[in-house]
Amino acid sequence: MASSSPSLTISPRKLHYDLYSYSYKQDSNTPLVINVLASLIERTMARTQRIVKNCSKVLSKEITTKIFDCREVPDLTIQSYLERVFRYTRAGPSVYVVAYVYIDRFCQSNVGFRINSRNVHRLLITTIMVASKYVEDMNFRNSYFAKVGGLTTNELNELELEFLFMMNFKLHVNVSVFESYCCHLEREVSIGGGYHIEKTLRCAEEIKEKGYTQIARVML
Repeated sequence: MASSSPSLTISPRKLHYDLYSYSYKQDSNTPLVINVLASLIERTMARTQRIVKNCSKVLSKEITTKIFDCREVPDLTIQSYLERVFRYTRAGPSVYVVAYVYIDRFCQSNVGFRINSRNVHRLLITTIMVASKYVEDMNFRNSYFAKVGGLTTNELNELELEFLFMMNFKLHVNVSVFESYCCHLEREVSIGGGYHIEKTLRCAEEIKEKGYTQIARVML
């Protein structure tokens, strides 16, 4: 049965305002950057699937990084997962931009790594936590981020340590780099005068009817 899917139209101006003028009140709406970041990562994953399908023999010879791989694919979409992280951490837009910078750097430094459904959730919670420590003055403990992300504290500690070493501890993001990534995100929503992003779960037929409190544990 076909059903209508509510969508959110994000213009570059709205995103720019949200990135630089976000309010940290408890009743604030989910930052628009979450919608854009989720869409970007989903498109990256779709592109990876096409590459793997067409070049499986070549890719099998590459050295791959599986530190973020989980045994079972979580049943939350990227959008839902990021919304959950925001709901319980209240991390502002700048944290997600910096996390996006880290993801980009990590992928460039580890050419065998490709974002997919098995590693994306762990990569996101790790980069968001590290970015939050870099950006925010006050932060939650690793144990809290682990609970929010569906991991044990030891698992997240290990992921953080591996991530830092694989990044060579290159975590500094200066103003010009931050602004360049903000501009990139704004360009992403400028096509056609506005970017329409689905707010409903894109793969609803594959996702069980579960609330946020029933998040599947992202297991090793």
